[in-house]
Amino acid sequence: MAYIKIVVLLLLVIGLYGFASVRNAKRPMGNIAIKFVGEENLYLTEEAVNKLLIQKLGALENRAKDAVVLDSIEKIVQSSPMVKTAQVYRTVDGKLISKIIQRKPIGRIEGNSRFYLDSEGKRMPLSRYHSARVPIITGKITEKTLEDAYVILEYISQDDFLRKNVIGIHIKDEDAYLLKLRVEEFVVNLGSVENLDEKFKKFMAFYVKAAKDNSLDTYAEVSLKFDNQVVCTKI
Repeated sequence: MAYIKIVVLLLLVIGLYGFASVRNAKRPMGNIAIKFVGEENLYLTEEAVNKLLIQKLGALENRAKDAVVLDSIEKIVQSSPMVKTAQVYRTVDGKLISKIIQRKPIGRIEGNSRFYLDSEGKRMPLSRYHSARVPIITGKITEKTLEDAYVILEYISQDDFLRKNVIGIHIKDEDAYLLKLRVEEFVVNLGSVENLDEKFKKFMAFYVKAAKDNSLDTYAEVSLKFDNQVVCTKI
């Protein structure tokens, strides 16, 4: 008799749980909560993400929870050209959350077309919400020179001094890259992107010595394109 009571009680609990689950799934959803991870500067806003979802799916707040496919929402969010990755999930209390990692621009191209190069070397559109403070790339823009510019930008982004001081890359031609600095008037002639580590080490040694001699403002160009030497052109 006691065994029968336990079985009946278990069936009752399972039935109530199933009923509650079905009822909860049929309840209308609220708005999706957007959370941006990492970057402080927003190239995409919560409002823009919700607008994108409405364009593709319609208003989510009137949808039953079981009618919302998380994978579909995730793919739509990731379709934004500003998004690197997106994760969409439902919390225990039924709230819908989207965690977004934005793409990171490391250079800005100013030419016939205007766009960013991101941290993976891919083209990224400019944002209407925020303008990134990254080196400006001008001159002869081709697929080859953009690949080389990315190599330079990636190196610069890993060095604290260069990241703070290099504000521009001018492309004279393939294998002819000039750097513009934030404070100094001279340009840095890199030549090609070969042996960047060696070239920048030579530049830093020159810079430290010239700063000590108070001679930085006497140069028009500092060339690093020759092996084992720094060639300076006076103003």
